Amino acid sequence: MEQIASALGDAARWRIVELLAGRPRSVGELAELTGLRQPQTTKHLQTLVRAGLASVHPLGQRRVYAIEAAPLEAFGERLGALVEVARAHQGDLDVIARYQAAIEAESAAAGRGGDRWADGRTFVFHRRLDAARALVWRHWTEPELLASWWAPPSLTITECALEPKAGGRAVLDYRDAEGSYRSAGRVHTAKEAERLVFDMAVRDAAGAVVFTGHYDLTLTDTEGGTRLRLGLALTGTAVQAAPFIAGIETGWGQVLDRLDEVLASTPRTGREPADGAPSDSRTVHRSSEEDKR
Repeated sequence: MEQIASALGDAARWRIVELLAGRPRSVGELAELTGLRQPQTTKHLQTLVRAGLASVHPLGQRRVYAIEAAPLEAFGERLGALVEVARAHQGDLDVIARYQAAIEAESAAAGRGGDRWADGRTFVFHRRLDAARALVWRHWTEPELLASWWAPPSLTITECALEPKAGGRAVLDYRDAEGSYRSAGRVHTAKEAERLVFDMAVRDAAGAVVFTGHYDLTLTDTEGGTRLRLGLALTGTAVQAAPFIAGIETGWGQVLDRLDEVLASTPRTGREPADGAPSDSRTVHRSSEEDKR
């Protein structure tokens, strides 16, 4: 496929393929129709033959070239498959566009407000999960299970912990191709399978705290599953926190989607039976001191 793509990547060869698709043609005819010299035309045809896109047929003193449809068909199928994949992930472009717009808006707000510009901002996330509270709790408090979902898909977790006890560690370290990021804090309240209250300070590449998030997770029973509510309040917001804060809604939306997927793929052994109700219900609420005013 790479050789075919390379052969078709030249405009002159593409034009030759278009002409050969109509009918077999000689070197002289192709040179005349493309405006190329015959030696150039011959070199392009040789490239197409090596790629399997054309075949040569000696007819006395003439050499006639014909298109080979099968490689083109296979290449078209490969392109069609790529198009289907691209269409299926079109939503990722929408996420990027929303994130870019959010960064611009938050950066403008930070520029006007200076440090602590977003203090008092709150978010609330709701999910219904098709899993028992005990299992959901384990996915929040056991490091290996927590690492299976607690980062957007483009990031790799290097350390994470939410120790379910007062004073326990709250840590999320992750990296991508461009750098490493760290958040750390403490657990304040832990009531098994019911409530987890913790804070985490997000640090920039230099180690400076750019803002602190205060989290309040509650789990309650719902028919056939668990209702999750996650509250988040911000304090200590530095101007450079704008890109982080701009990604809060998208980031938590992605990781809670991932939690839902991980729980759905977990064997039901040891879990309460689910009723088969849909588990994709989710809402996000935001507020800030500015909103209150």
